[in-house]
Amino acid sequence: MGEYLDRIREGFSDLDLGIEVPPLINEALAAGEKAGDVLDAMSAGLQKVGELFEKGEYYLADLVYAGDLMKEGIRVIEPHLVGESREKKGTVILATVEGDIHDIGKNIVASLLAGAGFEVADLGVDVSPGRVVEAVRESGSRAVGLSVLLTTTIPAAEAVVRAFRAAGMRDRVKIAVGGACATPGLVETIGVDAVGTDAVSAVGIFESFLGEEGGGSK
Repeated sequence: MGEYLDRIREGFSDLDLGIEVPPLINEALAAGEKAGDVLDAMSAGLQKVGELFEKGEYYLADLVYAGDLMKEGIRVIEPHLVGESREKKGTVILATVEGDIHDIGKNIVASLLAGAGFEVADLGVDVSPGRVVEAVRESGSRAVGLSVLLTTTIPAAEAVVRAFRAAGMRDRVKIAVGGACATPGLVETIGVDAVGTDAVSAVGIFESFLGEEGGGSK
């Protein structure tokens, strides 16, 4: 049976343009593979894509394609995960900040996080600070990822930090910022907890956030 898992893992990592995700997953399930093992194979393949991206062997377009494959695979496998015991790493709220409508980077991060075992609540683009706060309040999440592609929208990310302070919730949530204009200096200048340099680094950031007890304050 392991041959199906190998095909899935290699299909994802090699970005095989001929891979038909739904039939391959359904074949694996019909052969007796557990849905959780299939998801792990998909995640392992996606992780390899991330590693190759960091080495410069894959490009942004490859990450986008890998993210699309992962979304398709999760859509197929999700109904089969019901009843299987799988430990989730926690919930991450993602949003492109108010005034910015770019979402490619955010969508890649969402796929990578889902593949790594996180629950992801993607609020979309042009999201107000109040909506981010409300999403955390409703979900109980302790981690937020903000996408800021445009330099002019950095103040919008800072407004999210201020909104959490105003709501008395800043000490229970950790906030990361990523995007083309995100630099390490934003940790100090706008009061976030981390800055992601690329989509691949997001997994490690949120594993550190949700692996810690309690939140963090700035």
